[in-house]
Amino acid sequence: MCVPRLPRVVTNVSAYLFAPLAGLPALRERLRAVCRADGLKGTILLSTEGVNLFVAGTAAGVDAVLAELRAVPGLEGLAPKLSESQEQPFGRMLVKIKKEIIAFGVEGIDPARATSRKVPPAMLKEWLDAGRSLTLLDTRNDYEVKLGTFRGAVPAGIGHFRHFPGAVAKLPEGMKDELVVMFCTGGIRCEKAGPYMERAGFRNVVQLDGGILKYFEECGGAHYDGECFVFDRRVCVDTELRERKVDVPPVE
Repeated sequence: MCVPRLPRVVTNVSAYLFAPLAGLPALRERLRAVCRADGLKGTILLSTEGVNLFVAGTAAGVDAVLAELRAVPGLEGLAPKLSESQEQPFGRMLVKIKKEIIAFGVEGIDPARATSRKVPPAMLKEWLDAGRSLTLLDTRNDYEVKLGTFRGAVPAGIGHFRHFPGAVAKLPEGMKDELVVMFCTGGIRCEKAGPYMERAGFRNVVQLDGGILKYFEECGGAHYDGECFVFDRRVCVDTELRERKVDVPPVE
């Protein structure tokens, strides 16, 4: 009797947390060992400002690397976003020490100490359902925006997040008194973009908690057109978080 092979399910995890970290070389080696033992692939970025990771493999392996990270003082509250795919989206496993876990290049922006207020996805949907007066600001790169964004959103008009400060300088002066709801893929860019905008004089800035992916998870595709680019071989996900493949330019 021939038993059909069930498709392999790969667990994908993304997570970030801004927190002051020390002892990075030793932590890097511990994480490398855990990932190697469980056959995980992806990227973990470590910095004195926190951790940012995109990793995939078995559910047990993902649990093991999350447990190792949560054992680090300051990372106890690491909250992952989990999804599944039929294929391994990464080709190798990298654990790197970087100056920043999301490249921005502006001194004095410290999300572990202070960041903008957050709006939960369900509340943003309520605001949009009610037609509340606000400006949706897409902080992502142009090639990501082309795949999909919230209806009526203002694109930052950038090719890399490091260019965001220059884009802010070009925004209309009148926006400084408006309610500005900024968003990105998973929330990490807004953690830095929000404080920067406040420094630049924007008085009512909030960020979408958990980004587009959390919004899809809780609210589906309401008020959103298209899909969302993700940083692995899945290329993008639709509003039901199903993987899709499209042609996009290479990531810098």
